Amino acid sequence: QVQLVESGGGSVQAGGSLRLSCAASGTILSINYMAWYRQAPGKQRELVAAVTSGGSTSYADSVKGRFTISRDNAKTTVNLQMDSLKPEDAAVYYCNLRVVDLSRRWNDYWGQGTQVTVSS
Repeated sequence: QVQLVESGGGSVQAGGSLRLSCAASGTILSINYMAWYRQAPGKQRELVAAVTSGGSTSYADSVKGRFTISRDNAKTTVNLQMDSLKPEDAAVYYCNLRVVDLSRRWNDYWGQGTQVTVSS
């Protein structure tokens, strides 16, 4: 079993910055990708950013140029640096990892979610 613990959410004024972190624990044999999703009230969960084990990154159009995803495979940590935050970025942010665990199969794991609030 793999556990993900998120940290770094909070409240910030528009234009400010926050850094989210997600640390994985447990037995991980291989990582496919690490990602951040978000879900605002009344909306579907959406992919914000992802990074593959090879280091390739992708971003939602709405956050390109403002958010940066990074990972440390050795520590199985994925971070999301969020700059120039806008009120529309407010949501609960979830980290997501696709890994091979002790089952020796690919499985998806999710963090518990961390709230990001952006005031105008």
